Amino acid sequence: MNNKIVAALRRQPDSIAIFRAIKLGDLMVAIPALRALRMAFPRAKITLISLPWAKEFVARFPMYIDEFIDFPGWPGLPEQPVDAGRTVAFLKLMQQRHFDLALQMQGNGTLVNPMMELLGARVTAGFYPAGLKAYNVNPEFYMPYPEGEHEIRKHLSLMDFLGIPTQGFDLDFPLTKQDGLRAALIPELDSLNPKEYVCIHPGGISARRWPESHFAQVADSLAEQGYKVVLTGTQSEGPIVESVREQMHSSAVSLAGKTDLGTLAWVLSRASLLVSNDTGVAHLASALKVPSVVIYTTSQPEEWGALNRERHRAVLEVNAESPGAVIEEALSLLPETSSPSAVLAA
Repeated sequence: MNNKIVAALRRQPDSIAIFRAIKLGDLMVAIPALRALRMAFPRAKITLISLPWAKEFVARFPMYIDEFIDFPGWPGLPEQPVDAGRTVAFLKLMQQRHFDLALQMQGNGTLVNPMMELLGARVTAGFYPAGLKAYNVNPEFYMPYPEGEHEIRKHLSLMDFLGIPTQGFDLDFPLTKQDGLRAALIPELDSLNPKEYVCIHPGGISARRWPESHFAQVADSLAEQGYKVVLTGTQSEGPIVESVREQMHSSAVSLAGKTDLGTLAWVLSRASLLVSNDTGVAHLASALKVPSVVIYTTSQPEEWGALNRERHRAVLEVNAESPGAVIEEALSLLPETSSPSAVLAA
């Protein structure tokens, strides 16, 4: 396969900058592309330009990413307000770095492709809006954005376009000893044994979420099967989690605001099941190979769902106006016995 980057530079790249400044799920689905990039250029220093929260993500994946750079914002991007002074300083710093390659993996490039050219890399590559000739991008290194294609495949298609071989489609999320040590400091986890509990994640960044009352009914149904219920969420999602707990007839453990990314993954890795909205935790379940049922309200599973449809079930909101469909999928993923302890003893 002809590697366009090596051909253009006439050597292997020494430095690569990736621009993807979005949320957890957006970075998780890019992992197969990052894996392919690292395998193609094992000696290159790979830098992720992203939102401040992603510094923790970069530290989790030293096998793929070597450096994190805080992105100060850009006009039109909604994730954070623009600080003009910081943005100018950021562009100046990027130009001083003289990256061999800068990859635009943010989206179709409508807003950010002009900025990518200002980074001053020797080669800039990525996506452009299909059929839109508004930007003077180099067609040798920019490909039309594949609308409607699965997010994992989108970024692997960019790697393929550049001549970088695919290294698998699986997500991964390495757990560390420190994750377990931090989790041991959370009192609510003392009574939880592996595979004897299920995680319910009723929050998410979408303004439209599956009703809290529905999550409560699903949680009660799983509790009736003998599983303890663990409600997860960020601190800001605390009121959502508490609403679910108040509407449940069974008891539940709330971890809202008590976990960081690593401890959340540690808790999830030991669960028998996750039920959630389409948000970052769903991609963690995919990476950790934890069975899941994910409700899609504003996005499409064909683009964002787990590729393994046996272990991970997608339910469209239109098919989940009542909790029955989600409960049915959840029960089908759990062992036939209603006693988690019996499963562990088998």
